[in-house]
Amino acid sequence: MSEPLFSRKNLKLLSDPINDSNPITVQVLGICSALAVTAQLKPSVVMALSVVAVMALSNVIISLLRNTIPNRIRIIVQLVVIASLVILVDQVLKAFVYDVSKQLSVFVGLIITNCIIMGRLEAFALGNRPWQSFLDGVGNAAGYGVILIIVGFARELFGSGSIYGFQIIPDSWYIANGGFYENNGMMILPPMALITVGIIIWVQRSKNRKLIED
Repeated sequence: MSEPLFSRKNLKLLSDPINDSNPITVQVLGICSALAVTAQLKPSVVMALSVVAVMALSNVIISLLRNTIPNRIRIIVQLVVIASLVILVDQVLKAFVYDVSKQLSVFVGLIITNCIIMGRLEAFALGNRPWQSFLDGVGNAAGYGVILIIVGFARELFGSGSIYGFQIIPDSWYIANGGFYENNGMMILPPMALITVGIIIWVQRSKNRKLIED
């Protein structure tokens, strides 16, 4: 009897990377793009969706080819698959969201070198069936994307006072208990991305004690 498509085991492939096995906050992978593209929410969302597409499809393709790829050239094959998908995604972004594509600049191309994708191809797709590989790719990319979106939301809101380009907080506004709040331009500087990720890691470990190393 075949395993249900959305069995508990398969659903864990989607849910674990968002929490207990998050690529950024637990495995500390993909930090560079979290620093580079999260000054605003819109590029963070687009980058997250791009990685979901590339990781899910590359996992499926490598899983389908896993029994035919010679071991000595498997890394080359994986890079060719990822690079081809990244080029496709880049062309789609340029066609439909050109302004965001310009903002992301070279960072879309650098998805090719994202160690999360290569890691999942090596650790999972080469040894599992296409459906499970697809779920694993979506789950890990979603875990990565959630952190990017949270960081992008916080940095744009408190750094520029806007969300998705719409002004939410005026440049300076009166607070009821006295004084004025002014948007903190430091939030859009790269070091604040690292600090924000650090705060997320601290909150996650405070809520999930099993992630704390002895």
